[in-house]
Amino acid sequence: MKVNQLKASVVLSYSSMILGYAIAIVYTPIMLRLLGQSEYGLYNLVSSVVSYLGLMSFGFGSAFIRYYSRYKINNQQSKISMLNGMFLIVFIVIGFIALIAGLIVVMNIEYIFGEKLTMNELATAKILMTIMIFNIVISLMTSVFNNYVVANEEYIFQKIIGMIKLVLGPLIILPVLLMGYKSVGMILATSVISLIFEISQVIFCLKKLKMKFLFQEFDFSLMREMSIFSFYIFMNMIIDLVNWNVDKFILGIFHGTVTVAIYGLAVQLNFYYLSISLAISSVFIPKVNRMVAVSNDNKELTLLFTKVGRVQFLILSLISSGLILFGLPFINLWAGKEYSESYLILIILIVPVTIPLIQNLGIEIQRAKNMHQFRSWIYLFIAICNLCMSIPLGKLYGGIGCAVGTAVSFIIGNGIIMNWYNHKKVGLNMKFFWRQILSMIPSLIPPIASGILMLIFLDLNHIITFFICGTIYVIIFGVSMWFLGMNKYEKDLLAKPTLNLLSNLRLCKTDI
Repeated sequence: MKVNQLKASVVLSYSSMILGYAIAIVYTPIMLRLLGQSEYGLYNLVSSVVSYLGLMSFGFGSAFIRYYSRYKINNQQSKISMLNGMFLIVFIVIGFIALIAGLIVVMNIEYIFGEKLTMNELATAKILMTIMIFNIVISLMTSVFNNYVVANEEYIFQKIIGMIKLVLGPLIILPVLLMGYKSVGMILATSVISLIFEISQVIFCLKKLKMKFLFQEFDFSLMREMSIFSFYIFMNMIIDLVNWNVDKFILGIFHGTVTVAIYGLAVQLNFYYLSISLAISSVFIPKVNRMVAVSNDNKELTLLFTKVGRVQFLILSLISSGLILFGLPFINLWAGKEYSESYLILIILIVPVTIPLIQNLGIEIQRAKNMHQFRSWIYLFIAICNLCMSIPLGKLYGGIGCAVGTAVSFIIGNGIIMNWYNHKKVGLNMKFFWRQILSMIPSLIPPIASGILMLIFLDLNHIITFFICGTIYVIIFGVSMWFLGMNKYEKDLLAKPTLNLLSNLRLCKTDI
């Protein structure tokens, strides 16, 4: 059952992403034009500030899954109920603290953005920020239910509800934008949709999963233990926000909303790139915790880590190489030539993050082993380097300067230091991992060569030509990977579901 949940989750994750990208291709350019560059930049600027309130979850979600897995293995139902009760109380308290902190920020917004925003932009920013704050507060207060769904490995429900939310969003937001409500209407519609789905998760946990709570036994010693565990995850959350949001804040201070809009579009595309990798590794979190709790076998963990990493590299190499070759005409056709600078920013961002993205299961292995503290300090170093470089570079060179600061710090921290730590301390065989990854590199030569020839001899700034060349590139990439890059396990991942589908179609045809 759990294996089926894992397989179905990965299929649904990528189905959801394909659907999401298809919707984004249609929805995003319309949204950009209806909002305008300045309003889109304002939306990005405000969301980059409000997102820091999400830090108030303090990383307790990972702690919940870790301790839930332990109690589940030992069949300690009363402990699980106690854990549920503790976390519900903690997150409700955190939600109220976030609400107070957020309202203080709203009342002082003029001091944060006063110099570069007009009076109308400041007024709009206050409304946007207030709505976003209430949205985050609700999300914090109900996060224990989301964690409970993940801990129970109910991936199918989680992914299906995410797909419904994905489709429903643009269907509601676009009419709101067409009626002229701009960013305020967009964020209000988004918040209502989010609230509906938060409630549905609560109902699912209570009715389907029979989630129970014990409030009489608040275990303070356990809470201290979990707080120590969560502290380093909390540090990582701060660092991630610094790495991906502080640049927009810097650009807003020095250059205004238009520069933030250009950078924001690149970050949005980079976020899609990040989510592709996480869709695979996220479903293995409970499995990793079980493996560590039961045997802690480094050889088995390395094999799982490498297996997942190769699949992630397979998918990410297609997207990253495609973006490097065809990204500029894509952005010009999709978002408009006024966003063409987003291309260079995007490329500077995605190349260095590919290394940690094919290794992000290692983060969960570190957490399961309670060895994630070192990563937190290294990521703090990355964030400080990023901040120190991005402020002067952003002031002088705008979005490109901020992207360079982020890229350099990621190469040093993720590319060098974390690989050493995983190999020497965590017990993962990184030499084996990189041999397996590098064995796939020759298969990239044919598609990249074909892409360069297309760029030289064809004008890709026409949508039909772009679509035909993109399709040819994907086909060449697939054929090259199949014969030169993929192993039997990876071929079976693709071939078996395809053969099953074709077999079912033939049976249906026979029945008819």
